[in-house]
Amino acid sequence: MKIIILAGGGGTRLFPLSRSEYPKQFLKIFRDASLLAQSIERALAIANPEDIVIITGEKHQFHVKNELSLCGVKGAHVLVEKAGRNTAPAIALAVNFCKNKLCCPDGEIVLVTPSDHLVDPLEKFVHGVGEGISLAAGGEIVVFGVKPDSPETGYGYVKAGERRGNGWKVERFKEKPDAEAAREYINAGGYFWNSGMAAFRLDSFARELEKCSPEIFAFFQLPYEELWQKFDQMPNISIDYALTEISREISMIELDCAWSDVGSWDCVYGVMEKDENANALKGDVVAINCGNSLFVGHKRLIAGLGLADVLVVDTDDVLLVAKRGESQLVKKLVEDLKKAKRPEVDSANTVYRPWGYFVVHDSGSAYKIKTIVVHPGESLSLQMHWHRSEHWVVTGGAARVLIGEREQTVYKNQSIFVPCGVKHRIHNPGLIPLEIVEVQSGEYLGEDDIVRFDDDYGR
Repeated sequence: MKIIILAGGGGTRLFPLSRSEYPKQFLKIFRDASLLAQSIERALAIANPEDIVIITGEKHQFHVKNELSLCGVKGAHVLVEKAGRNTAPAIALAVNFCKNKLCCPDGEIVLVTPSDHLVDPLEKFVHGVGEGISLAAGGEIVVFGVKPDSPETGYGYVKAGERRGNGWKVERFKEKPDAEAAREYINAGGYFWNSGMAAFRLDSFARELEKCSPEIFAFFQLPYEELWQKFDQMPNISIDYALTEISREISMIELDCAWSDVGSWDCVYGVMEKDENANALKGDVVAINCGNSLFVGHKRLIAGLGLADVLVVDTDDVLLVAKRGESQLVKKLVEDLKKAKRPEVDSANTVYRPWGYFVVHDSGSAYKIKTIVVHPGESLSLQMHWHRSEHWVVTGGAARVLIGEREQTVYKNQSIFVPCGVKHRIHNPGLIPLEIVEVQSGEYLGEDDIVRFDDDYGR
């Protein structure tokens, strides 16, 4: 059995916590582990690391590899899309990889799962997947439905038809409904939330893809390397529109556990633990005479007084305040910010790199102050800057530093200066994260003022 984890999301619905460069699957809202890490944990409960295939975008590949490292997972496969083409091309590429690179037989079962959903408890998830695998082994394309507990308008629905083995034949799929239609579905019975997960045999997928989406199937039949090269030529279409809503061979298994796609701040509020006044609190928050509200803090104190039915999300550079029930407008907010070319859409003050991350604390016309964190064993590129010099102070761990032709170790509470125009590199030789406070000074401080001479990550 192989597990395909889709990790190419764009990061708009949970803005400002998620950004295009750091989307929802990497957030740690509900536990110390990210949503992607939780997806990997679920995958490991039913498969070995070498049976896991994660497909993601080019700018997120190092985030994925870092999450695998944090999970202690070695041997999983990471596929990188040349361009974002939605879930149908992504799944076709990953299935092609399983067939042509992992040499899976036609009867191999594949489970496809998003990377940014909440699923709990693990035992019920494993049981439900087992039921789906049994049904998929007979040649069915199997989707997983969740019994709704409210008339949710943010989810698609699946209407169960006649019994088929331990599940049901899918009668129809329904797009995200309005409130009235959602209530009708609940009252009628037999409707389930569409979890976005699916299981199938390799040959079943190929058969239905050929019937439903001949254009994608033509790409799918190419050798893996050629398909990857032509990936950006594939139609931009979801697997729902390309296959599952067209095929007549779709069955459904009920996933009898708590599930949410965490698709809005209202959803986040719905699944978080509440205090005695129905407030969901995360971070340094004091709420007096507040009720039915969400407060997500970051570094500073959030003080709420006499508030009801509000959503407050604080980050280094953006404070979001919204009325509960209106969080779907976040998508419009992000669209407006994109039109205005606001940099907050893409990244926050914390910027992640394959070697670790940096946090911008302050900046002016001729200076910038950062904290740089380098993971154990990792190195920045050998680089040079034309327009700035840098002063480093090690505040944690030890740094192996190359400046020009001189290499030395810089320990905690020691500092070193990097002149403008000189090649330099930082390596963390230790077993704990390396922390450096960097003060830049110069006439231009943009991140694009980097000339790379050597890089472990191929940038």
